[in-house]
Amino acid sequence: MPLPPIYLDHAATTPVRPEAREAMLPFLSEAAFGNPSSSHQFGRSARAGLEHARQQIAAALGVETRDVLFTSGGTEADNMAVLGVALEHLFGERRRAHLVSTPTEHKAVLASLHQAQAFGARVTLLPVDRDGVADLGVLEQLLRGADADLPTLVSVMWVNNETGAIQPIARIAERCAAAGVPFHTDAVQAFGKVPVDLKSLPVTFATLSAHKIGGPKGVGALFVRDRRGVRGIVHGGSQQGGLRPGTENIAGAVGFGVAAELATGEQPRVCQELRAIRDVLQAALLARVPDLVVHAAGAERGPSILSVSAPGTDSEAMLMHLDLAGLACASGSACTTGAVEPSHVLAAMGATRDLSTAAVRFSFGSLSRPDQVPRIAETYAKVVAKVRGLRAGLSRG
Repeated sequence: MPLPPIYLDHAATTPVRPEAREAMLPFLSEAAFGNPSSSHQFGRSARAGLEHARQQIAAALGVETRDVLFTSGGTEADNMAVLGVALEHLFGERRRAHLVSTPTEHKAVLASLHQAQAFGARVTLLPVDRDGVADLGVLEQLLRGADADLPTLVSVMWVNNETGAIQPIARIAERCAAAGVPFHTDAVQAFGKVPVDLKSLPVTFATLSAHKIGGPKGVGALFVRDRRGVRGIVHGGSQQGGLRPGTENIAGAVGFGVAAELATGEQPRVCQELRAIRDVLQAALLARVPDLVVHAAGAERGPSILSVSAPGTDSEAMLMHLDLAGLACASGSACTTGAVEPSHVLAAMGATRDLSTAAVRFSFGSLSRPDQVPRIAETYAKVVAKVRGLRAGLSRG
């Protein structure tokens, strides 16, 4: 009998928790199917479920309920924050927008910055060190600049989705607040893995996604502390104060609320367990592949992500052979027309093309167990040897 596959891609998505699934069912049936904008009893039942979910997420973050807006996911929430601020400045009374971020952001932020540039915004990307941590000295210079050059938004991801590197979010938020500059953080990979308490942290916007913490796909949230400096990028009715109109995904929001409540309560234990798995696996991989490179090894990292590169391999071949061997992993590279492109995150960190096209990401979560580590390490080492052998054969041929 073949061994069951091991899922090592929790940073991509997670299985829906049974508690979240059960809570969603009434809103997918005749029990509470109503439109939450309707005033009759069917609508009121749906509205009650929606607002309870909003309260659960707000409590998990330590913020006011009214400041949680539901979206279709993390990508929309990132777009709302970045483009929403840019459009308010470009087409409002101020007529300028200067957006500051890093080159290691999720593509939802980078693409939003690119679109803002097309509208006329100025974009500055902070340099990062070899571990992917932003240069706060450059940020400090920008925050001390003349009013005409002062950023109108700073956006920095909390935990990097490829390497797990943690940015100094508290320091960045406090410096932005002191300068009167709004601050956005993509907290998708942080929420439920590291403490995310926004009660006293001066974050203006924060992005969350349900399916990264055991909730359903297709629903996320944007925390908005101050709505005055942002405008909606979707237009329609008056739902959610008109900032994010449209009939809400009630079942999705309810599942998100339950998952958020559970993830927050379990976060200390989960962090400890996942960090132990990551550290033991990292040591086991290094023992079997001595020239292995661990990305962001010098930075504080989230407990659920381990990114490594074996010189002389490529991620496309590695992932294919790992999958055939029963390990479901991911990479930071994108395969385009048969050519493996370097990860934009690792390239920004100064990794060579050889390393940035060889990255494999292991990400841990509810399906991860310590007893899986020996099999993962042994399988990875065998696949490295196989891929190196295949590449050597091709080069000789």
